[in-house]
Amino acid sequence: MDRRLPEAATARPDWPVRLNHGFARILLDNACGGSWRDSVRPPAWANMPPERLAAAIELGEAVIDGRADLALLDRRSMLWRGRRSAPSAPDALACGGLQLRRWQRGDDAAFAALNADPEVMAHFPALRSRSESLTEARALDRRFDADGFGPWAVAEGGRFVGFVGGMRIMRPMPFAGGERPGDCVEIGWRLARDAWGRGIATRAARASLADLFGRCGIPAVVAYTALGNAASRRVMERLGMAPGGTFAHPGLPPDHPLSVHVLYRLDAFECPGGSA
Repeated sequence: MDRRLPEAATARPDWPVRLNHGFARILLDNACGGSWRDSVRPPAWANMPPERLAAAIELGEAVIDGRADLALLDRRSMLWRGRRSAPSAPDALACGGLQLRRWQRGDDAAFAALNADPEVMAHFPALRSRSESLTEARALDRRFDADGFGPWAVAEGGRFVGFVGGMRIMRPMPFAGGERPGDCVEIGWRLARDAWGRGIATRAARASLADLFGRCGIPAVVAYTALGNAASRRVMERLGMAPGGTFAHPGLPPDHPLSVHVLYRLDAFECPGGSA
């Protein structure tokens, strides 16, 4: 990859960088969800978690093959590093008795507890440690800085209960429209157990979708989950999303019990209050 990207750049005058250190910055930042030096000690090749290094290499392959927009990846990297003006996003969205807001450091303990709950994480490959949860929380909030939208922290009565919101999918996915990293936007959620069964995910997702389709001009979103996650699938169906078949998640081995995922889609014009 050190040689292949600079070599490929000789035939791509439209690419924003030409040298290896520029490509490394872009790929590593996007794999980490922010400036890679904020979460990884140099040298990156020796200290980056294997899954993130693999994600960076996968992005590099997609750039070389024309399946990823290098300009989009570079813009996100430059925004995280304060070298460009960030797109504006509100501090919060109104949502009835809920508050959808940017993340706060006071959310850390509750988010770590949520990620350590076996029932909450039953459809994820593994529980998250506290340090993994803190890294994830920072990366989730930094999405607002790069894209102008992201997964909102959801608070009820001032208490953090999880997150709901939109996220660019930054890896190639094996379904129509998901092949190019960054082109596709996912609506997702993860809530604490005591927030289940009361319509919180549906209400918060509707508010987030209205913002994505309205303020952000996103034309369509997808959602996906493990085939057996009936609760999340019900939320997708309440949102008016249409099933789009199943696929094997590329982040899991083919024989993993959670490998098969079900896909749902929703176009802006199908959502009340969405844009055409």
